[in-house]
Amino acid sequence: MHKKDLFCLIPKVDELLNEGRIHLLFERFPRTIIVDTVRACIEEIRQEIIGLNNEEIDCYCLDEDRLIQRIAHQVESAYSMNLKRVINATGVVIHTNLGRSLLSDEIRDEVWNTAVNYSTLEFNVETGSRGSRYTHVEGILSKLCGSEAAMVVNNNAAAVLLVLGAIAKNKEVIVSRGQLVEIGGSFRIPEVMEQSGARLKEVGTTNKTHLLDYERAIHEETAALLKVHTSNYKILGFTQEVLLSDMVALGEKYNIPVVEDIGSGTLIDFSKYGLAKEPTVQESIAEGADIVTFSGDKLLGGPQAGIIVGKKKYIDIMKKNPLTRALRVDKLTLAALEATLRLYLDEKSAIRKIPTLHMLTMPFQEIEEKAKLFLHSIKQLDLKHDVRIERGVSQVGGGAMPLEELPTLLIALKPLDKSVNQIENELRNRSIPIIARISDDHLLFDCRTIKREEFDIVLEAFADILRT
Repeated sequence: MHKKDLFCLIPKVDELLNEGRIHLLFERFPRTIIVDTVRACIEEIRQEIIGLNNEEIDCYCLDEDRLIQRIAHQVESAYSMNLKRVINATGVVIHTNLGRSLLSDEIRDEVWNTAVNYSTLEFNVETGSRGSRYTHVEGILSKLCGSEAAMVVNNNAAAVLLVLGAIAKNKEVIVSRGQLVEIGGSFRIPEVMEQSGARLKEVGTTNKTHLLDYERAIHEETAALLKVHTSNYKILGFTQEVLLSDMVALGEKYNIPVVEDIGSGTLIDFSKYGLAKEPTVQESIAEGADIVTFSGDKLLGGPQAGIIVGKKKYIDIMKKNPLTRALRVDKLTLAALEATLRLYLDEKSAIRKIPTLHMLTMPFQEIEEKAKLFLHSIKQLDLKHDVRIERGVSQVGGGAMPLEELPTLLIALKPLDKSVNQIENELRNRSIPIIARISDDHLLFDCRTIKREEFDIVLEAFADILRT
C-alpha cells in the first residue's frame, strides 16, 4: 500500500457533514465552527499520513468512528468559553490566576437581575433625573468604614492612580522606600505614581523610616504623604515603620493630606479568628487617614474593584477628575459589590456567607469532616491507587498575609499505572478543569478550597481518568 492509497480513504468534507452524527451537531453549534473543524481534522489526518514511514503505512488504519469522535470533541471545545469555571484544589484561597475571591451564592439573584434587566445605574427614581452610579455603594461603604464619603473604580491600582492624579498632579508625594512594592503583574507603586502625574519623593531606607524623614522632605511642592501597607511581603528584624497616627499628626501640622493604600483591604479583624492581624479600613479611618484605598476582590471577598473612602472634600475632587470616566466600574461590579457589602452589616453572617471569609476562618473540624467524606467517596470507586489523607497547609493568596499558614487536610493520591504529571494534565483539561498540586510524586487536593458540592465532579474525573 502506498500513501496515495491512504489519501484516497480520507472522507471528503461534504461526506462528513452529511454523516448522521456530525449532522446532529448543527442543532447545537454554528455551521462555520463545524465546517472549519471538519476541514482541520481532515488536514490533521493528511499530515499524519505524510509523516508515516514505509513500515507504518501497512499498519495504518483510518477509523471513521474515531474521526467523528475527534470532530465532535473539537467542535465542542472550539465553542466552549475560554473563561470558564474551574475547581480549585490548590489550597490557595484568594488565587489570583483562578479569579481571586468567589462571590457569595447569597447575591446571585441581585447580580443576575441587574444583568438581564434595565437598572437604576445612573437614574434617580425619586427625582426622575440623572443620578450617579457611585451613590449605590457610597452610603453603605461610608457606614461600614466610618468615612465621610466613598467611591469605586475598577481596581486598587486604579484607585491609587486616581487619588494621586486628583490631589497631587505635578506635585510631590512622600513615601517610604520600604513601601515601594510591586503589586502584581509586574506593576509597581512608583510606576503607578508616575502615570498619575505625581512626583515620587522617597524617604528613609528599605528597613527603617522615621517620622523625621517625612518631615525633612516636606516643602511647598508636597501634596500628600503616602503610606503603603506591604501586604504581600514582610521585612523582619532590624526595622522601623512610622505609625499612621503619627503621619496624620504630621499631615495636620503642615496641612497635607495623608493617603493610605492598605492593598488587600479588610473590614474584619482576622486576629479574632486566629489569623494574623491585618489593618482594617475602619481603623485607618479612625486614626485620621484622609483617604484610604483597598481592593474589593481580595480579603473583602467581593468583585474586582478599587475602593476609595475618606474625607468628602477629597472624594468630591476625584469624582470630577476626567480619569474617573476611564476607570469607572460597570453595573455588574456595582451590583456584586453592594450585595456583598450588605452581608457585612452582620459580621457573623459575613463570615458564614462570603466564601473567602468562610474558607479563611474555616474550623479544622469542618475540614476534617470534608476530607473523611471525600476519601470515603474515592474509595468507593475502587480505583486500585494509593489514596490517603495527609496534613498540610493552605495559603491566603492574593498578596495578603504572606507568612500565614493555614492548617489543612489534603487528599494525597499516587497513581500506580500513570505518571502524576499525566494525571494532573488530564484533570486540568477536563470540561471543568480541576487544578491540583504535585508534591513527591503525589497529587494533592486541599479540602479547604474544594466545595462539598464539587466532590461529584472530581469523583467523575477520577473514574474516567484513573480507571483507563
